Amino acid sequence: MKGRPPGKSDGPSSGTGPRSGKPASPGKPAGGKPGAGKSFGGKSAAGKPSGPPGRARGGAKAATARKGDGGKSSYKPPIRGAAKSGAKPAAKTKSAMQPAVQAAIEKIVSAKPAAAKGVSLDVRQYRVQPDDDGIRLDRWFQRHLPDVGFNIVSRWSRTGQLRIDGARAAPGDRVSDGQTIRVPPAEAKAPAAERPKRERIIDLTDDEIAFAQEMVIHRDAQAIVINKPPGLATQGGTKTDEHVDRLLDGLMFNSEQRPKLVHRLDKDTSGALLLARTSRAAAHFAKAFSSRTARKVYWALVIGVPSISDGMIELPLAKQPGTGGEKMHVDEADGMPARTRYRVIERAGNRAAWVELQPHTGRTHQLRVHMAAIGHPIVGDGKYGGKDSFLSGSISRKMHLHARRIRVDHPDGGRVDVMAELPTHFAASLSEMGFDLALGDLLLDDEIDRTPTREDEKKFARQHAKQVRKDRKGERRSRGGQ
Repeated sequence: MKGRPPGKSDGPSSGTGPRSGKPASPGKPAGGKPGAGKSFGGKSAAGKPSGPPGRARGGAKAATARKGDGGKSSYKPPIRGAAKSGAKPAAKTKSAMQPAVQAAIEKIVSAKPAAAKGVSLDVRQYRVQPDDDGIRLDRWFQRHLPDVGFNIVSRWSRTGQLRIDGARAAPGDRVSDGQTIRVPPAEAKAPAAERPKRERIIDLTDDEIAFAQEMVIHRDAQAIVINKPPGLATQGGTKTDEHVDRLLDGLMFNSEQRPKLVHRLDKDTSGALLLARTSRAAAHFAKAFSSRTARKVYWALVIGVPSISDGMIELPLAKQPGTGGEKMHVDEADGMPARTRYRVIERAGNRAAWVELQPHTGRTHQLRVHMAAIGHPIVGDGKYGGKDSFLSGSISRKMHLHARRIRVDHPDGGRVDVMAELPTHFAASLSEMGFDLALGDLLLDDEIDRTPTREDEKKFARQHAKQVRKDRKGERRSRGGQ
């Protein structure tokens, strides 16, 4: 049989068989061993495979497995999961399998869709209250969800989970009253033990509290206005321990919140200083000052008399080099824009003038630098006016600059419009120089009634008639020349 490999028993080393040329011994199988020619399932009696590998051996196994007593097949399909010992497991009935299948189906149906990495499926909704109007979103979290740190807020923002009125939001965005903030649930934390509420400790003496409350000239639910005396700083600093900021604990009255500063006055400048009693009021007033809708009126006593009685000073200001930012100067090249309106109220010959000042911008020391720049420094301002800023005689050497009036829109409607009385030294100087205090409070531009009176109408009619006659006279002359 050409092409078929010989079996192991047919090899030339056996010395018998048809290919060896020697006849086999009678009664003995080829190979010289009894039973060597008989095979069961493709194996010899010695347990070695007797035929070619592959399909022939597989067929022999199948044939052996199908034979049984009486020629009937004894093969039975194996049961999966049966024990090695050969014991048959009890067959599962339909009624026993049905609950398990049903439970698996319900589990699949009720399962929620998997969330993407860093995304939560459950959210919370918060409405912005009036007290939080205008604050930054990260500041809102500090107030209402202090357990949520800035890093978590930033991650929610990057993954699109943090939204305001449906739009993606960033930690620096500002919120407005009535907006809805969409917040994902924070990670579950173990409940912290309840801590007793900390009470604010007021580190002020009774005299200091009384002094702070004596400065108050206006108070309502949202605002307080004090009349700051000269020599008291607005905020603390190097070698400055006494200041308005320290006294604010004495101005809480029946509120649980400490008042907040929304603008400042120089240490030696006296007058009206506005404080906010709530966070909403602080945001409202800060916006009013930044948008220049708030109006501040100052009184000043200056050296000499300006040649223009009603003018506008527009000189850019910058910090003077070498002073550590403690002094400003006019810098046309790199300075910040600064505008000051002034009006002369009354004059004392050529010696001094009582003027009203309205800052239209809020640069440091703006009024003092501007008046010194036009040659009329404020009396007592040696920092910018030098020795020429002092008057001889009984005139005080203290600063003569006073915040007389402040007018700003109120958060609840209407306006806060308050005037502060002059300090003792300023009032004494005006009296010494013979000025009439009744002339001081000039109307602001938007308070002047522009409705024409009967006299204004007559004056306008006379001017119009005069112009008409002049025009006709010119026409007659042009005709005569032709």
